Amino acid sequence: MSEDVERMFASISDRYDLLNSVLSLGIHHRWRTQTVKLTGAKQGMSVLDCATGTGDLAIAYKKAVGPTGTVIGTDFCAEMLESAPEKSRKKGLQIIWEVADAMDLPYDDDRFDISSIAFGIRNVDNPVTTLSEMARVVKPNGKVVVLEFGQPYGVMKYPFKWHSKYVIPVIGGLISGNKEAYRYLPETSAAFPAGERFVSLMKKTGRFKSCKSKPLMQGIAYIYTGVVL
Repeated sequence: MSEDVERMFASISDRYDLLNSVLSLGIHHRWRTQTVKLTGAKQGMSVLDCATGTGDLAIAYKKAVGPTGTVIGTDFCAEMLESAPEKSRKKGLQIIWEVADAMDLPYDDDRFDISSIAFGIRNVDNPVTTLSEMARVVKPNGKVVVLEFGQPYGVMKYPFKWHSKYVIPVIGGLISGNKEAYRYLPETSAAFPAGERFVSLMKKTGRFKSCKSKPLMQGIAYIYTGVVL
């Protein structure tokens, strides 16, 4: 991932959780819960969560896989990970936190039952390479799961566009002190392939026997799942 993107996330890391909750009205927590449920994560499984940020999705996975399961949360930005260990410790959950680039994962082939990435795939330099890496480290018939923003349709289309253009940069800038970061994030969401266009990127890797997408709130976000060959 680019150094500019890393610096941007480092600059907003201390306000990242607060802003996620304010700008999404807390809905992002529900989306993560749905993502874990769709994976079928259960006791004893091993999970890799890429671009984990402050660790919310990794924590949700750990609750699902229990004490006999393993969860590793990684991020390419060390500053984003700083609060994750304390967050999981307070919940009594043992999670491994490591700095790693999702485009070049330092793990063996076929190691995990599930690999995932939430709101991070649009920030990598090459999404197809990242998806291929995430599939490489997952066992055959395991799952690669992506939670990402899309471009909404129907009644949600215009309210979301207004929220993204005016509310997110202003509120994000005021709270984080970095207005440009909160211009960049909705702009990348608006431009990134969503729905079947993203599924086509997954298929391009040649690593999945099946891929599908599930829209959330009329396409504000999507959950993508791929079953590994």
